[in-house]
Amino acid sequence: MDIKMLMRQAQDVQKKMQKIQEELAEKEFDGSAGGGMVKVTINGAGLSKKIFIDPSLVNLAEKEILEDLLIAAFNDAKKKADDGSSDSIRAAAGGMPFPPGFKF
Repeated sequence: MDIKMLMRQAQDVQKKMQKIQEELAEKEFDGSAGGGMVKVTINGAGLSKKIFIDPSLVNLAEKEILEDLLIAAFNDAKKKADDGSSDSIRAAAGGMPFPPGFKF
């Protein structure tokens, strides 16, 4: 394979990656727990944007349950954001092979 062509491909992928990262930072991913009683929205950078708590959960006696549900909802949203990021990165790479475990 021609080294110049490979370098050009790498530069193209780098530009695409930059654009995808900017787009992902603006996307929102929703996660939920407890059958939708707790919902969390994060952006593609993993930052929390919104939290919804069903009013029936606001009970000091069940505070620990609420905290666990918030963690579960956040983790669900983060997984969806990570999956969306991975899909976009694979598409941008256009089949260009990367070593296992390679991260951008």
